[in-house]
Amino acid sequence: MSRESEAALSGESSAAALPGTLSETLRTELIAFRRDMHMHPELGNQEFRTTAALRHRLERAGLAPQVLNTGTGLFCDIGTRDGATVRPMLALRADIDALPIPDTKTGVAYRSTVPDRAHACGHDVHTTAVLGAGLVLAELDREGLLPHPVRLIFQPAEEVLPGGALDAIESGVLEGVGRIIAVHCDPRVDVGTIGLRTGPITSACDRLEVALDGPGGHTARPHLTTDLVTAAAKVATEVPALLARRVDARSGLALTWGRIAAGHACNVIPQHAELSGTVRCLDLKSWREAPDLVHAAIDEISALYHAKSQINYVRGVPPVVNDLLAAELLRDAQIARRGPQSIEDTEQSLGGEDFSWYLEQVPGAMARLGVRTPGDSARRDLHRGDFDVDERAIQVGVELFTAAALLDGDRS
Repeated sequence: MSRESEAALSGESSAAALPGTLSETLRTELIAFRRDMHMHPELGNQEFRTTAALRHRLERAGLAPQVLNTGTGLFCDIGTRDGATVRPMLALRADIDALPIPDTKTGVAYRSTVPDRAHACGHDVHTTAVLGAGLVLAELDREGLLPHPVRLIFQPAEEVLPGGALDAIESGVLEGVGRIIAVHCDPRVDVGTIGLRTGPITSACDRLEVALDGPGGHTARPHLTTDLVTAAAKVATEVPALLARRVDARSGLALTWGRIAAGHACNVIPQHAELSGTVRCLDLKSWREAPDLVHAAIDEISALYHAKSQINYVRGVPPVVNDLLAAELLRDAQIARRGPQSIEDTEQSLGGEDFSWYLEQVPGAMARLGVRTPGDSARRDLHRGDFDVDERAIQVGVELFTAAALLDGDRS
């Protein structure tokens, strides 16, 4: 292990006296909580067991969590007095749902016990880190050391388009919140380190479904009907090319097809064809314009070949755009815990994250939480059945959140 990795994991820094570090007893409890959650993954809007476990533990700490209107997920305030706050709260957000894929890990006792369900994206770590931060901050509040109130948000259904964040916002989780922060596990970053950037850190992601229709006919006489297979092929190839000429290339707007289907016989021109794919975009402005641009391009190409088009453009999520001040808060918090060597620059990804919906309402930022064991050279990724983490990342996440809450008390 490198000297930098050792320093990041040990928490060497000039601000080591900042309160809110994790006790060994709580660290052990949180690892057990994460493993139990990992063994019992629940899909979006079905997270009843997880919600109950979080509620029980927060109530044991003397807090008053409130379950969201959807029946799963909850939020919990720390440091409020009679519901009044001096100024807007800092919110710490976690997502609690799992993925509909089998857990293929071997050799671990906490493998999923639910068939075809797995925490393969690190939501169990995000949840445990926010829970741990809440327990630490509640104790600091009792000691009079919490500078201003904090809200914990445990959100359901992040993996379900357009994301459970919208339901959480509808339930009022942003009322009284002035800034929101979060982390996302990154298997390419060493544990003890976080990845940060200001501006866009994820991509927008929408779903597109297109149906094309025509009268059909004999392949010997395509001139007497709508050659629907050719029309579908032209939509598949020319619409992405047309879009590329209608937006700034730096926006990264890209339509990629994942499915195309038409016809049943080699000598019959079909009456119906279908295409489906995703629209991804790095730029928030272009994402907002994308539905109109996509509709217009499909209509133009399909009309050239006399095909009738029906378009189902499903809004997914906008890009997560990190606010400068919120990103600086995360940076300062990590430096306070583990020093400047524990932060690395990170690139914008093409993945989607519904944390972006919160940032449409209040400023905030997301950091990439390192979960790779230093020295591990294997190529690992999210959304795989064998995904796992170095559990020391839990402590890193807890102490990052607690430091941010303490430092945020000094900022407007």
